[in-house]
Amino acid sequence: MPGNSQRRGAIRKNSKGATVGSGGQRRRGLEGKGPTPKASEREYHPAHKRAKVAAKRAGSGAPGPGGRGQTRSKSRSKASSEMVYGRNSVVEALRADVPVATMYIATRIDTDDRVREALKIATERGLAILETPRGELDRLTDGGVHQGMALQVPPYEYAHPNDLIDPEMPGIPLVVALDGITDPRNLGAIVRSVAAFGGHGVVVPERRSVGMTASAWKTSAGAAARIPVARASNLTRALEDFKKAGFFILGLDMDGDVELPDLTLATEPLVIVTGSEGKGLSRLVRETCDQIVSIPMSSAVESLNAGLATGVTLYEIARQRRR
Repeated sequence: MPGNSQRRGAIRKNSKGATVGSGGQRRRGLEGKGPTPKASEREYHPAHKRAKVAAKRAGSGAPGPGGRGQTRSKSRSKASSEMVYGRNSVVEALRADVPVATMYIATRIDTDDRVREALKIATERGLAILETPRGELDRLTDGGVHQGMALQVPPYEYAHPNDLIDPEMPGIPLVVALDGITDPRNLGAIVRSVAAFGGHGVVVPERRSVGMTASAWKTSAGAAARIPVARASNLTRALEDFKKAGFFILGLDMDGDVELPDLTLATEPLVIVTGSEGKGLSRLVRETCDQIVSIPMSSAVESLNAGLATGVTLYEIARQRRR
């Protein structure tokens, strides 16, 4: 049939007039396209999806296989920025000059004396004040009872323990180290006592210890603005560095080698180490101390809390140094 012959002719001629068959097209279709891509590079392969998730986790610090360190680091950064909320707490923090990054006020808040005082102090200090929907305040405070007010406290800037080993310090060096203290009010009270009795700084461990929270800052009654708080990755090693620099290390404990009034090292450079109320000094810290000092007390009283014990000790050292 004419139609069929024309069709075959069209198929068998290319643009240059050369006759070809279908074999060339099939051979080109069978030609190699390079090495087979890896499974993780194939868009619809499960391995590709897993690789994308892993890359996303690596970029955001989210936990992945063997990524526990990233998780802890992220949680520490979250914990370092603190929210203080509730009208009384906000006013007390502002009165105590607690550092504040931002003050949040709920939209259409019902004002009272506390709100007016908070706004007055914040304005005088030049703090950033943001009017915020209540739903956002609920989110920022994790559903806490904020009463329409909250403060964001920035991370505390810790010193390094070696910063407290300064030969140009005025007077005889006096440092307090805390071993296992977890109550922020004790830390604040100790910072206040260090300032009152001529001390030069406080050292806290990174782990299993309280940090400079808003509560600690408030209890210090502003002394935290003058007394540096250093954070040690390893308290025992930090104490050994102080010893190498010429400091004597005195540990406070009920079962001491010497009672506080009989202390003969008061006029030397000192680090006073206070342990937790429950466990006292840890074994390694105790072994690092040059002396263990106890405070004589009535038999009716078993022990003082860490803040009081440190304050009494600092007072006695200051008294002996003034002689």
